[in-house]
Formats: sequence, C-alpha cells, structure tokens
Amino acid sequence: MATCINLIQQSLDWCQGTPEYSGLRRTVYYTAKQKVVTWPQLPKDSAGRVTSSTLTGSIVLAADEKFQKIVIDPSRSRYSSESQGTMPSQTQLNTLTMLHPGVGADAAAACAYLNNSDNVFFFQDMRGAWRVCGSEAWPTTTTVAQDGGEGITGNVGTTLTAAATDEIAFPFYVGTLDTVDGEITCGAAATTPTV
Repeated sequence: MATCINLIQQSLDWCQGTPEYSGLRRTVYYTAKQKVVTWPQLPKDSAGRVTSSTLTGSIVLAADEKFQKIVIDPSRSRYSSESQGTMPSQTQLNTLTMLHPGVGADAAAACAYLNNSDNVFFFQDMRGAWRVCGSEAWPTTTTVAQDGGEGITGNVGTTLTAAATDEIAFPFYVGTLDTVDGEITCGAAATTPTV
C-alpha cells in the first residue's frame, strides 16, 4: 500500500494589526469561455494536489478578441467562497456579486449576453491582487437582476452574479489581459489599496 503523506500542508499565520481590506475594485473584466484559446493552470504535485494559489501562464484569447469591462459600485459588490461536495471530491463554490449602478438599455442588454453564457471574470481585490472567477474545468453560471429602486431614496442598479466551481477560492492571476482598455499586466498584490 502506498504512503500518501500530504507534503504541501503549511502553517496559516496572521500578524495582529495586519490590515485585510474588504471588497474589490471598480472594474471587472470578462469574456465568454468559448473565446479562450489558452488557459493558465494551477500548479500541482504528482498526486494532483494544488501546490499554489497562483495560476501559471497567461490567458490567451482568440485573434481580435478582447476582455470586455463592467464598471461596478465597489461599496455594493463582493466576492465569497465556500466548500461544496464531500471528500474526496470537495471543491470551492466561488461567487462574485457585481453591482453596476446603471439600469438603462445597456444594463438591461446584459441579460442577453451574460445569461446562458459560460464566462470567466477577472477582478482586483483591494490589496491590488488579480483574482479569477471561472475555470476551464467547470461551467460558470451568470445571472442578472435589475432593481429600479423604491421611492426617492431606493437603491438602483443591475446586479450581476457569477457562480463558479474551482479547486481553490478565487485563484490569483499574474499574467496579461488583452482588454478593451488595452493590455493590462496583472502583478502581485499592492501593499495599500487604491480605488
């Protein structure tokens, strides 16, 4: 019988007073997965166990394709992850909730191209690190809800929710994104947040 010692386990420490900023930044980039030619990968050991939370390689789109952007309200947007399934098949369910302040025709049209489409989303957390919602292995479900508000002070906006299964909580991305805003080099996390 083989001995399968888990050599990838590490201590999980935290220094009191170290800030952990909540939320995500204003711009999220996305595309339909059918436009992706090459996917970055999570590094794994010989037993298939993930050894790092940072993807290796850059995501490459088909010729002339670009990542589209969604401008969000950071104060009403969030990301969260939770375990799902049972051993030895547990995975993470990553949920990215993006509140776009608009409710006009362009926001309503998002229903047509995000519902029923398998997408991948890239966003920056408040430390400046780029994270990914969506993977090559499992489909991403995206839903769109719109709220015109109530009375004269109600919250107005279009809520886009992406739910994606992955092996870890929102993998980190260090690579390039070819976007409608130009090419973005996604690096390691910044030490202080900027919005």
